[in-house]
Amino acid sequence: MSSNATRRGFTGSAFTALASAALPPAASREIRIGVLGVGSRGAEMMRRSLAHPGVRVTAVCDIVEEKAARAQNIVEQITGARPAPYTRGPEDWKRMVERGGVDAVLVMTPQDQHAAQAIYAMNAGKHVGSETPAAYTVEECWALVETKEKTGRRYMLLENYPYSRTRMMVLNMARSSVFGEVTYGESSYIHDTRELAYEKDGSLSWRGQLARRHRGDIYPTHGLGPVSLWLGINRGDRLLSMVSMDSGVQGLQAYARERFGPSHAAAQPGFFQKHDRTITLLRSAGEKLIVLRYDSASTRPFGGWESLQGTRGAYDGSPQAELVYLEGRSPKERWEPLEKYRGEFEHPYWSKDGETAAKAGHGGGDYFVLREFYSALAEDREPPIDVYDAAAWSAVLPLSARSIREANKAVEIPDFLRGRWKNRPFTGFAAG
Repeated sequence: MSSNATRRGFTGSAFTALASAALPPAASREIRIGVLGVGSRGAEMMRRSLAHPGVRVTAVCDIVEEKAARAQNIVEQITGARPAPYTRGPEDWKRMVERGGVDAVLVMTPQDQHAAQAIYAMNAGKHVGSETPAAYTVEECWALVETKEKTGRRYMLLENYPYSRTRMMVLNMARSSVFGEVTYGESSYIHDTRELAYEKDGSLSWRGQLARRHRGDIYPTHGLGPVSLWLGINRGDRLLSMVSMDSGVQGLQAYARERFGPSHAAAQPGFFQKHDRTITLLRSAGEKLIVLRYDSASTRPFGGWESLQGTRGAYDGSPQAELVYLEGRSPKERWEPLEKYRGEFEHPYWSKDGETAAKAGHGGGDYFVLREFYSALAEDREPPIDVYDAAAWSAVLPLSARSIREANKAVEIPDFLRGRWKNRPFTGFAAG
């Protein structure tokens, strides 16, 4: 953990005074959005934002002027109003964040920029919806927490995986105690993304640069988010410690060799810090166990697995079959299709708005995660995936690298809630 002086280096800002100035009540005004990063993902989330009531995009920013102009055109075609562009180099995002006419910022930039930009935005009095992960260091995680607490701005991690239909159904089942006390979960992100590490000319993309500089699970929140909610992490329990291991880099090297030739730099040993796959074991204060797998270099179809074990039942969410076993309801020692129980345990979000959500990306997750962010701003309340979830889930990124480098040593996970998790209720996700 960093010293207080180090943390102040992240949270100090010339715009602290702006943060203390109260915005008008959100429910009585439009929600004016500035979108920071309007590449393919940023432009998609911007377009989807415009479908939510009361949301207006007033500014867009990108270091590539053509992308910003394209985003302006999209907004103008949909709304008739053209947002202001910010394209004067890599620091021009600060000018957008400092401007009036923006209530909240969507941070859609490369992953290792998220924390600094979110912190700056909150210090400038803006609410933040951030793409994942939230941060790349434990110090950044603490800085996010402390900046949010100091400024009182709303912060939501836009982690969409918990909002897919089946994951929300499993959450509903877990909250309804049909599995008994949930004690164990497995989750994974298995997606061959080697192609995305390169530009067309063979140079590294920003994803490739991250893979070269960072080891461990550098994309933990897709896997960890859903299972953390199922197990009540940060809501009566917390992540306490973890240990990580990784495999070699054969997949990464083979891809570079086959696509660009054996002399390409990425085909050489030691080029990438990130290995083909990382396995992490996490233990909670309540003695629950999570197995997390991150695998972005395997030659296999997309799709991981998730599973859950409780004292009275289990869920097997492998890609080939979604199965459930409920003691006293299922035939003895026989799995049943999860679909059998959908009528009873479909999450109310999907019962009500599933048809609309299904048209959005990431299995409907994009619709719900944006809806929940904008609803939190409109109702002037904390969002369901808040800064404490963002910090706890994202801390796995640097801590997995630390565990691996220290001979797979178990490392402690900071208590970002400082003990408040013990009596913190489960809110959001239609929970009271």
